[in-house]
Parts: sequence; structure tokens; C-alpha cells
Amino acid sequence: MGKVQIKKRNGRLEAIDLDKIHRVLDWASQGLEKVSVSEVELNAKIRFYDGISTFEIHETLIKAAADLISTDTPDYQFFAARLAIFHIRKQAYGQFTPPPLATHVKNLVAQGRYDKELLSQYSEEDWQQLDSIIQHHRDLEFAYAGVKQLQAKYLVQDRVTGKLFESPQFLYLLIGACLFAHYPHDKRLAMVAEFYEASSTHKVSLPTPIMSGVRTPTRQFSSCVLIDCDDSLDSINATSASIVNYVSARAGIGVNVGKIRAIGSPIRNGEAYHTGCIPFYKHFQTAVKSCSQGGVRGGAATLFYPLWHLEVEDLLVLKNNRGVEENRVRHLDYGVQLNKLMYKRLIENSHISLFSPSDVPDLYDAFFADQAEFEALYLKYESDEGIRKKTIKATDLFSLLLQERASTGRIYIQNVDLCNDHGPFIASVAPILQSNLCMEIALPTSPLTRVDDENGEIALCTLAAVNLGKIEGLHELASLSRILVRALDALLDYQDYPVAAAKRATMKRRPLGVGVINYANYLVKSSVRYSDGSANNLTHQLFEALQYELLNASADLAQEQGACPGFVETKYSQGSLPIDRYKQEIDKLVDTPLQYDWEALRTKILSHGLRNSTLTALMPSETSSQVANATNGIEPPRALVSVKASKDGILKQVVPDIKTLANSYELLWQQPNNKGYLQLVAIMQKFVDQAISANTSYQPEQFAERKVPMQLLMQDLLTSYKLGLKTLYYHNTHDGSSNKHEQSVQQEVGCESGACAI
Repeated sequence: MGKVQIKKRNGRLEAIDLDKIHRVLDWASQGLEKVSVSEVELNAKIRFYDGISTFEIHETLIKAAADLISTDTPDYQFFAARLAIFHIRKQAYGQFTPPPLATHVKNLVAQGRYDKELLSQYSEEDWQQLDSIIQHHRDLEFAYAGVKQLQAKYLVQDRVTGKLFESPQFLYLLIGACLFAHYPHDKRLAMVAEFYEASSTHKVSLPTPIMSGVRTPTRQFSSCVLIDCDDSLDSINATSASIVNYVSARAGIGVNVGKIRAIGSPIRNGEAYHTGCIPFYKHFQTAVKSCSQGGVRGGAATLFYPLWHLEVEDLLVLKNNRGVEENRVRHLDYGVQLNKLMYKRLIENSHISLFSPSDVPDLYDAFFADQAEFEALYLKYESDEGIRKKTIKATDLFSLLLQERASTGRIYIQNVDLCNDHGPFIASVAPILQSNLCMEIALPTSPLTRVDDENGEIALCTLAAVNLGKIEGLHELASLSRILVRALDALLDYQDYPVAAAKRATMKRRPLGVGVINYANYLVKSSVRYSDGSANNLTHQLFEALQYELLNASADLAQEQGACPGFVETKYSQGSLPIDRYKQEIDKLVDTPLQYDWEALRTKILSHGLRNSTLTALMPSETSSQVANATNGIEPPRALVSVKASKDGILKQVVPDIKTLANSYELLWQQPNNKGYLQLVAIMQKFVDQAISANTSYQPEQFAERKVPMQLLMQDLLTSYKLGLKTLYYHNTHDGSSNKHEQSVQQEVGCESGACAI
């Protein structure tokens, strides 16, 4: 009886060669500790049958190796990753060895998968030089979770058939080639090489739109889009059209809907009553879910409104599972906007008055632009008996807000006064009215009255991050900041803009948002912890260095290419720096002096301006951090080996340096409370010019009847405001075994003025 016939990738049948399979497994295991080829083979349980494909065999072996990843045997993450890279290259090239760079680029340009400008901007000699710097062996340094994310989201592929057309090193090299294509010929190859070195060694991390899009004919790479909606049907329709345009282009959406008038408001001179906010929120939900972003990720949006909106009690419950479909809009997230007056009413155990923005002239604008004017107008309208309003106890309203935040996990907080008072923009001329999907962007917007509105402003932010686990010291931040600022700024000119208002705003302000990943690993290597204050001074020094170097790099670029036109609307143009406009509470948390020459930088910025109106934003980086085998953003890991769900199944991600530092990590659920974490975020916020995706986390098992006291939630919210946090993102609740959200919060409210002083 003959051997089993297997089907090769080219469709040819040949007799199975078990030795060949064994040799590939041997190759994948080289240099790894505590891995066993025979264990993988046993775990695979492959049933060979006539016609089984090499594709199926390889997929089964990869999964078998990945299933063996554990705290005790972490190297299986590299075993599985090497098998996956072998698999990717065989799919893309029909062989393990990648083709020459020039051959590869010509082939994919001809197929319409790469941007044709790559061939028009670079000569054959250029491609030969770039080919000499590419390091394909770096493909074998990925961990399994990273390879799977590359395969699912980032590598150029046919998303219908799943066929891949490139391997990772081509991705990193060609992103740089696209971004620096229009640099002077005597500089651009060096810039591409510098960018490639930083990105392919994962010293910098790039977001999903850039990783998946740059080098392809698609040219929209901004991660975050902020759309402001006015109180008119024309503006609502323009907002909806803009949502569809940007969701389809892979962006996450923030929509400011706070100006939409409340239900029952008269319209058309009293001809009819307004239907209120909820029907329009549903309309926006439909727009968001209309596109799947090319299979890279699903459409998502966060809507923003003020706590004092007349419909707030109905708006706060839109995500919860109670109620019926008619009065719920569950597939969006919500950002609730607060300011000092709202917190004061809570501390004083007073009342909050709710208004329809349409009934209280100038109040809505003052809420963002001028806090003193807002308070004066608010008091005026409260005492005006002719103004429609509803009064509610502040403790009841905040309790409802925090109950919904706890039960859904995704009711977010934006402190609009802190965003404007401590941000880089002059609030009277460029107020910040909203944030974005992940609560780290704080940029000015203005509403569109129609899609081609010449006065509307849609804010885009283009993101990247520094991998703190890969840098040898703060001195490296100068060169990394330089390459990131130049690459991201070049991207603003390289990309297309589906909506004219977005291009005008971006060209005016040229905003960037550089953050960090692997902060938890950075703390571990420095022998400090989240929860006990030991990381405070270190964090101050780190974020001072990052913001200083980014500002310096942007000032250098402004000297070469000119400041952004919107520089005059920033506080930087008035000589104000981050060290001048932070919450002074931070000074109680750190005792380290400033390390950099900020006065020299002040002079430089006043002389040359800044190319970019913003430079920093601390984003979650959940997916892109997996590619770099890093802990995500600034967050502590939940476990040494985290199980993360993706559309392709379950992925196990191992914390970096687990073999030597496993016992040193302070995991999320090992922290006694949020105090230490919130202090660290506040220290970061001193320097970060936009906002921070910061989370609060709770363990019900610590409390009676497994209910987190409302008193604690109130205290953490007030502490966040007192310390200067501009935003709060997720509310995480530990159920003892997984990441599900707890559904109950103890309804006990109390707030001593001394403890909650703001």
C-alpha cells in the first residue's frame, strides 16, 4: 500500500515525507528552552489522509505549539511564531527565502497591491541600497501573538481568500519608503534606513491604520477622527456622512453630540416638537456599523455629551441591558463631560440643574471656553423661572453615572475644563469640545453644516508609540522622537482626506500623538511598582524627557519647513510650556527637579514655532503592542500569560522577560486600589499635551457582598479630577477569573468635603 499523498501549496500531490516535517520542527526549536519537538507532534494529533494539504498540516502544528505556551514554558511562543513565519513566507513567495526587494515591489505594484509611487520615486539603485539594509532574520524574533496579529490585520493580503503577499520586514521597510519618498534625494535613503531600524527592532510601535495601509493604494492612516455635530439636520446629516467616510477608512470615531437639543424643544418656530437625542444617536450608530473597515477591524465610535444635558438620565442608560431596543443605543460608547462646577455640586451635596443647550444661549460654548463665564451663566439660568430645566440631586446623578460606568465598563469621563486649561490650545479661539474613541485625543473641532463646509473642522490625530522595554536609556528618546515626528508629519502630506474639513484642520494644526508601550516592563526593569509611589520620580523623568524631545524635534522641523499655521492658536505661541500649566497637586507626588533646559526650548519655540500643535497622547495600543511583544500602553498586565481574544481565535501573550522578571511584575489585580496608578497617570498628564487612556479597576471580592462601594467610585473620580486627569477610559471589574464586568455596585453615597476637595 503506497504512502499518503499530500497536496502541496501549488496543487501538486506527492508522497508524505515525515522527516521533512520533523526537520521544520527541529529548525523552529533551535536555541529555545523547555520546548520539545515530540511534544508538539503529540499535541498536534494530526490524522493524515490522502489529499491532506501542507497548509492544513502547518496550521495544525502552529496551533499545537501555541497551545503549549505557559508560564513555565514561555519559549513555545517563539516556536509557534517561527512556524507561523515559515507558513507566511511559503504562502507569499512559494519558498522560505524572500525575493529581492525590487522584484517584490514591482510584482505587488503590478498587482495593484502596493502604491505605484514606490516605483516612480525610487530608482533601481535605490532599491538595491534599501535591500542591503533589510534584515529578514528579524522575522524570527516575533512572539506568536505578534505574528498572528500581523497575519490577521497588517500584512498585505486578499481579505476574501486570506492569501498573504508579504512578510514583516518588507512591511517596515516600505512604510518608511512611502513616508520619506518626497524628502531630498541626498537624505531620504538615510531617513528610510533610520525609520526601518527603529520600527523593525520595535523601538517604536505603529498603529493599525499605518501598519495595514501605508505602502498600499489606500491613503488614510489617521487613527482617530473627531467630528463635531451642530444642532441642525444639515449638520447631523453631514456628521453621518463623515462617519461613514472615516469608518470605511479604518479610523476610530469620536462624535460630539452635546449640542443637540433635548426632547420636547420647539422647532420651526413652534411648528413641532423635537424628538430629542436618542433617534439621532441611533442614526449615528447605523452609520458607524455600516462598514467593516476592510476586515481589519469593526467600526466603532464614542459619543460625547455634557452631564447637565436635560436628557442625561436617559442618555446615561443607553448601553445597559435593561430596557427595550427603542430606548437603548447599545453599540456605541459614551463620554460624559464634566467640569469643576459639577464636582463642586457633588462635594457640597447640592443639586445639578439640567438644561437643553438650545434653551440657554452661550452656556454650551462657555462650558469649554471659559469656566468663569459658564458658572455665571449657569447660575443665571438656574434662577430664571422662564427657562425649562430639571433639578436633580448631584449625588443621585453621579451615582447613576458611576453605576452605568461600572455595569457596562464603557461610560467614559472627560473633564472639559482640564482639557482646555491644561492643554496646548487657547480655549477662547480653539476650544476642545470632545475626545475620541479611546479618550486620549484632545483637539479643537467645529461642526459641519454640510459635508463640503469650508468652516467646519474635523480633527484627525496620527499616532505612534515608543517601546519603553526596548530603550537602553532616556538618551535614546532624542533620536526616536526625531524619526517619529518626521515620519508622522510626512504622513500628513502623504495621505488622502475623504472629507475636506479634515484636510483643512490637519494642515492647519498638524497634530501628532506619540505615546508609549511596555511601561509595565519599564517599571519592572527599574525595580519600582505601580501601587506604592516608588515609580513616581522615575515616571516624571521619563515623560519630561519624552515631551521635551518631541517638542524639540518639532521645533527643529518648524525651522526647516515652517511652523503649522495653527501655531498662533496654541499656548506655545505665547511662550507657555507644559511645565507652566499643570495641576499643582503633582508637586506633592514627586521631589525630582526638572532635568532638561526648558528655558532654552521656550526660546527656540518662540523663535521658530512648532511644526505640530500637539505631540503626545497616551493610547491603549492593545493590538500594536502585541506585535512588539510588549505590555499594552501604560497598563499593568493582568497575568504573566494573558489570554486575548481576536477574530482569529484565542492568543496567548507572555509578558516580556518572563524568565528573569516573572516574580517582579505587579499585575493589575495584585494592586490594592487605584491610588498609585492614578498618581502615575497624573504625573504623565503634567507633560502629555493631549490626554491619556487611563482606566479604573476594581475587585468586588474585596468588599462585603462582592459589591464595590459607591463611596469608593466617587472618591476615585474626584481624585482623578483633583490630580488633573483629563479623561478616564474603561472601568474594569475583576470577577475572580476573567475580565467580565461586574453588574452590581453598592448604592452607598457619602462625600466628606475635606477628602474630596478639588
